Amino acid sequence: MLGRCVSFARQVSMTDASSPPSATDTAAASDRLSAIDVFRGLTILEVVGHHASGMALRHATPGSLTHDALTILNRSLHFAVPAFVFLSCVVLTNSLLRRFNPGQYYWRRLTRGGWPYLLWSVLYILWYVWTGQRDAASLEDPQRWWTWLAYGKGSYHLYFLLVALEVYLVLPLLLPLARRRPSVSVALLAGLAAQIGAYFLNKEVLHLQFPASTAFWYVLPITLGVAVGARFGEFEDWWRRRRVILLPLLAAAYALYLPVALAYVRGERVTPLIYSTLSWTFTALVALALMGLAHRLQRGPDRVRVAVATLGTVSLQIYLLHPAVLQALELWRAPLGPPALMLAQVVIYALVALLVPAILGRALLRTRLSTWVFGR
Repeated sequence: MLGRCVSFARQVSMTDASSPPSATDTAAASDRLSAIDVFRGLTILEVVGHHASGMALRHATPGSLTHDALTILNRSLHFAVPAFVFLSCVVLTNSLLRRFNPGQYYWRRLTRGGWPYLLWSVLYILWYVWTGQRDAASLEDPQRWWTWLAYGKGSYHLYFLLVALEVYLVLPLLLPLARRRPSVSVALLAGLAAQIGAYFLNKEVLHLQFPASTAFWYVLPITLGVAVGARFGEFEDWWRRRRVILLPLLAAAYALYLPVALAYVRGERVTPLIYSTLSWTFTALVALALMGLAHRLQRGPDRVRVAVATLGTVSLQIYLLHPAVLQALELWRAPLGPPALMLAQVVIYALVALLVPAILGRALLRTRLSTWVFGR
């Protein structure tokens, strides 16, 4: 899921999107925190909001205004994994274009990505049994273990770490493309076409059991991330010129995506290709818009920038821990009662699930325990 960072335009360390660097104090952080940290911070806020709204939906009355509003919010915030995949490709492409040492690269990806995935999969499998969310007998079933570990199903959020591992594996193969510095606009269109091609390849040939748990389902954000990473120094100017087209396009994609997404959630019949294509388009445009916003915030007020970017420096820690915090709070006292009271409780739970892992992650930064538990 997510070294020390200086301004990304000057230097990008060989880290993935969920392994942000850290600052030692607020003043130093203000100088070093980059647009990439801001992007991570914005995206991890979305992750917690998405999962907190999902928790609230379990306790809202179906058909009520509150339930409908929460469903709209939940589906609107359903873009974190494509955004993090996009950012991983941006960061690593920029780094690998400067220096690629295969042995070092794959070892770091294994220790920073593979080990945390295995560790947290086991921890969450045990957590679900301990909290009564799964039968203890499931631990004796080898097929369940295979499903949990091979498809990122140890917990609902861990598939991102599995997808990231696959992205790390294939990204060096895309370096010849990155060296040609493809146009971001062309990458957006070509990536969408390739993504639709991947959809049909899976439908007719591969028949993957859980395609969304594989990098195969993220061809578009991978392609887009490689193009942006190859031209990162030009991205801000590119976004400034193209946003007059891309922001209305994002609004149109959202307007088309949302009704189909709501129908899907309600169990109504939808055309899989239409739903997937609209989702891919919407999430890719959101990723670009978030990168544009991150650059804008980078030049904004220090208080806002540092707050969001500091969350970004512990985005992996928040990503890994927040589901357990939300579940523990829900098991302790489910958000019930009148809509206003329930929503206030959900907001408080979301803040706790955000801040407790953030504080813990910051406290453990640069310690041996952090390396063992989070991979960095």
